Amino acid sequence: MEHWQEFTYSAFDGLKLSGRRYGWHHTDRLPVVCLSGLSRNSRDFHELAVHLSGKADTPRRVLTLDYRGRGRSQYDADWQNYNPATEADDVIHGMVAAGLQHAHVIGTSRGGLICMLLAAMRPGIMQSVVLNDIGPEIAGAGLVRIKKTLEGDQTARDWADAAERLKLAGERDFPKRSLADWERHARMIFRVKEDGSRGLVRDFDPNLNKTLAEIDLDSPLPTMWPQFAGLANHPLMLIRGKNSDLLEEATARKMAEVHPRMEWVEVGDAGHVPDLGEPALAERIAAFFDRNEGH
Repeated sequence: MEHWQEFTYSAFDGLKLSGRRYGWHHTDRLPVVCLSGLSRNSRDFHELAVHLSGKADTPRRVLTLDYRGRGRSQYDADWQNYNPATEADDVIHGMVAAGLQHAHVIGTSRGGLICMLLAAMRPGIMQSVVLNDIGPEIAGAGLVRIKKTLEGDQTARDWADAAERLKLAGERDFPKRSLADWERHARMIFRVKEDGSRGLVRDFDPNLNKTLAEIDLDSPLPTMWPQFAGLANHPLMLIRGKNSDLLEEATARKMAEVHPRMEWVEVGDAGHVPDLGEPALAERIAAFFDRNEGH
């Protein structure tokens, strides 16, 4: 808690949403807004947010948000509201509530899709954009994996068990992660059960899996190339895990053709998604924001 303060606000429909504010006394530079993946939450960005808000020469405010039904945000009684358009509107409300009119934005996976929607809904609020392992075209293999994850067992006995489960599922794509690294990730993904029973549970509304249940994987998946084209006037960095099963290299190459000034960072020994808190990657993101502060 010494690094951040909890942030709460209301969505358009009155739902109580949450997030974290880091370095809120740093007002000399544009802030950063961090948007997480489908079933993830604001804790994913803790190390990166500490880095960005604690830089000696260019410290920034950082706002990390929990979508509805994730983290400390209230669950929605209507699971159909768990969609990128509603979540993009929630992000706009969150930025307004935090007093942010203009910011650099980082979108991991689902968060990147929301960035593309923001480019159409409210392009003026984004100074520059970092897309973490996401593009306008999603590979079916990655979507199948995510779907199976949401449909699977969402509990663990303790932190060691949670870390082992994550390691078993992800060590092929992240071969250099230690068990300590996996436990650190487990603490981003799981929370202690609040119903009095023992153990841990993944930190999202189980109804979220209904949003993927009706996707027909035998048909071509919808794409967002027109929305991605809306980022043409924003400085853009793409971060891709070399082992990613969600963002294919061919899609990344096409993105570079559509957005010729896009910076492309390939992260070795990483799948979906690269850890933005890794020091070298965090520093590269910070430098990108510094270069694109006012133009």
